[in-house]
Amino acid sequence: MNGYMKQYNTSEQQLLSNLIEDDASAFDSLYWKYHRPVFSNIIKFIKDQDKARDLLQEVFIALWIKRKTLDPSLNIGGWLFVISYHKCIDHLKRTIAEPLLMDEGSLADELIDTGKEREEENRLQLLLQAVKQLSPQKRKVFELCKLKGKTYEEAALELNISKHTVKEYLTAAMRLIKEYIREQAPHAIQSAGIVFLLSIPPSF
Repeated sequence: MNGYMKQYNTSEQQLLSNLIEDDASAFDSLYWKYHRPVFSNIIKFIKDQDKARDLLQEVFIALWIKRKTLDPSLNIGGWLFVISYHKCIDHLKRTIAEPLLMDEGSLADELIDTGKEREEENRLQLLLQAVKQLSPQKRKVFELCKLKGKTYEEAALELNISKHTVKEYLTAAMRLIKEYIREQAPHAIQSAGIVFLLSIPPSF
C-alpha cells in the first residue's frame, strides 16, 4: 500500500515518463486518476452503460499500446479525453453504418480502411499540438469546457474568473485552434473527430 501511495502521489509528468518506460504501476495510477471523468465524458454520448464501459477500456488499452509514442511533456488528461471522443465517434459511425454493411461489402472495406485510421490518428496529434500552442489560461479553459465537459460556471469557479471571461477565452481558443490546424493541414479541420469536438457547445 505504501508503495502504491508513493506512486499515486508522483507528479503527472513523472507518471507519464514512467509509463513510457513500461512501468505498469504508473499506468494503474493514471487509470485511477482519470477513469471516472473519462467514463462520465463517454456516457454523455453513449447512453448504454455496458458499451460505455467497453469504450472506457478501449481508451486505456490505447494508452498502454501507444505509450512508447507519447511525448513526455504531453497533457495526458487532455489526451485521454480526446481519445474518448474519437472512440465515441467511431462507435456512433459503426452503429449508423451497421445496417448498410450487411448489404454493401465495398462500404465495409472502406470503413475498415487502415489508411483512414492512420490519417485520423495524425489529425488527433495535430489537434493536441494546436491545444499546446494556446496560452496557459486559454488552454485550461478549453480543456475544462471541451475535454472535461465543464459548464461555463463550473470552469469560472475552478479558475476564479467570471463566466463571461470563460466564454471569451473559449471562443478565442477555438478560433486559434482552427487557425493553427488550417495552417498546418488545410483539410484536417474536416475530420469528423475534430468537427465533433469543436462543435460541442458548453452548458451555461
